[in-house]
Parts: sequence; C-alpha cells; structure tokens
Amino acid sequence: MTPAALGYAMPPEWSPQTAVWLSWPVNDERHWGGTKHGLMREKFAEIAAAISLFEPIRINAPGSEHKLILDACNRARAVPERIELFDHPHNDVWCRDHGPIFVKHRETGEVAVSDWGFNAWGGKFPPYDLDNEIPRRVADSLGMKCFEGGMILEGGAIEINGLGQLLTTEAVLLNPNRNPRLSREDIEQKLRDTLGVRDILWLKQGIEGDDTDGHIDDLARFTDDATIVACLEKDRGSPNHAVLEDNFARLKSFTRPDGRPFEVVHLNLPEACEVPGWRLPVLPASYVNFLIVNGGVLVPTFRQHRNDDQALGQLRELFPDRTVLAIDCLDLVEEGGTLHCISQQQPA
Repeated sequence: MTPAALGYAMPPEWSPQTAVWLSWPVNDERHWGGTKHGLMREKFAEIAAAISLFEPIRINAPGSEHKLILDACNRARAVPERIELFDHPHNDVWCRDHGPIFVKHRETGEVAVSDWGFNAWGGKFPPYDLDNEIPRRVADSLGMKCFEGGMILEGGAIEINGLGQLLTTEAVLLNPNRNPRLSREDIEQKLRDTLGVRDILWLKQGIEGDDTDGHIDDLARFTDDATIVACLEKDRGSPNHAVLEDNFARLKSFTRPDGRPFEVVHLNLPEACEVPGWRLPVLPASYVNFLIVNGGVLVPTFRQHRNDDQALGQLRELFPDRTVLAIDCLDLVEEGGTLHCISQQQPA
C-alpha cells in the first residue's frame, strides 16, 4: 500500500514542528568560490541560533566537525540544549532538497520519512551520493519508517497547504533532467501516493539565476490554507517580469477544494543582486524563501533597506501571530538559495 493509502500526508509548514534540520557547510572548496567558507559557517551558526529561539535544530555533519559546529553555535548564542548533532556526512548544504520530506499519519500522528531520489538538480553539481543518503540516515537515526518516493524530487520544488493541494513548477518536475521516463500524470500520481495530496497546481517557470531550474519556494508560498504570497518583478526590463506576471495570473485562477479562489498577495523581488565575475550574473534573491518555525518566521534580507522593510512589513501582516525575524542573506544567496533552501522542518 502507498503511504497515502496507509493514512500518511505531508503537513503544511505552519503545523507544529519537532525540529528544523540543516546540513552544515563542511566542504571548503565546494561553496562560495572557496573564499567565504568561514563567513558562511558563522552565518549558518547565526541561522541555527535564530531557529533555536523557537525549537530544536538538528544538524547533519560528519562527526569530526561536531565540536567546531558547537563552538560556532555557542558564539552565535544559540540555545545550547536545542542544538542536536548527527553524524550524517553529506556533499552540499541544501537540506531542503536532499533532506527527508516528512509525512504524518492523519489519525495516529506518527511521523515518517519519505525518501525521494536526489541528483543535484539534474546532475549539475556532482558528487551527490552522500546527499542522496541523508533521508535514509535520518530515518534510521530517529527510528522512523521510511517510504520510497519512486522518483527524483527536491523539497524546494513543492509547496503544500492543509487542504491537500500542492504547488510546483513545470520547469522542474517536468524537466527531462529529473524523471525523463515519467509523464506529468505519472509524476502527479507519485505525489498523491506518497505525500497524500489531491490537487497539483502547476506554475510554469522560475526566476533568473536559479540553479534548480525554478523551485517554487523562490516564487510562491502558502501562508495559510486560503492565502498565497507570490513574488513579482516591477522592473519591466527584467527577464523575471513576464515570467512572474504569468505565474501570478495562474495563481489567481487556482481555486481551493470548495471552488473559492485563493487570496494572492504580491511581494516584490528585491532589486537585482549581482556579484561581478560570479558564475550567476543575477542572484536568485527572493523574500518568499522564508522559513516558518514554531511561533516565528525567518525572512531573508538583502541589504536593501526600503525593499527589505517593505517585505518584512507585508510578512508581519500575513503572520500576525508569529515573530518575524530578518536574517541578512546577501552572501548566502551567492550559491543560489537562502533560508528555506538550507532547511527542512520535521513535523511534531
């Protein structure tokens, strides 16, 4: 029987959480051109400390790195008893994509792991063998059941509400670099069978500079069952303008299971973030790459005072019962992602 038939489904991110997972940066040469590694370790410690204000933080890293990680978290004033380290070696830092996607039994509340294949966004950044083992390692460490998803899927490619609806993009899930032998119908059925969803809502593509080919978590996010916040580009000269207008129109056409439309709120992209000579001419900076935690929301900012403040204000209105914290992510986004991309929530 499939996980869905057994009663499992993926909860929305705003559901109560047991912990948030990170995969610590431990490869000096792989990231940030080999020049910002110390800075990024301190940034991960800052993020871990912010999460620890709300809930435990669980970290994948080789055992040989654990003392250095604890020292960094202590310097960042993390809550000590909420830092949990696991001897899980990995290749890269993007835990949203290579980490476990948790599902929860609707009646018993039992949490299990769904283990999907990971191929580094279509084979772009080998090696990824250790990353592909992380979901099974997490399941074994926690003593959880582990269900095979049966296809390539990254966690950043999907966004779920509490009504059995899933947002994704054609540019990722239908890309031949992921599952060339599967049709749209095959992919939808695997999502339904493993994640317990019913409706698959498709946007077309993502923003410039996104190594993932267009993950949904840089484009549009559910903030509750009836509301979607989506990014727009106000600069008509930007290649993102038409793409995001099309996505916004599609979102406005989607309906909830009862036939009522979603409330779709727009959130402007920051001004173009560029690093001369870097492999990404325009960085995929987006305010919708926020992370929801117990009682809080961590929001990426990009040293653009007016734009950052506007985004933070809008998100505070959308999450009135949560503390909204800003995290400077301008250096982090040089490698293609921010807060949501590096994290994966474990439901309670």
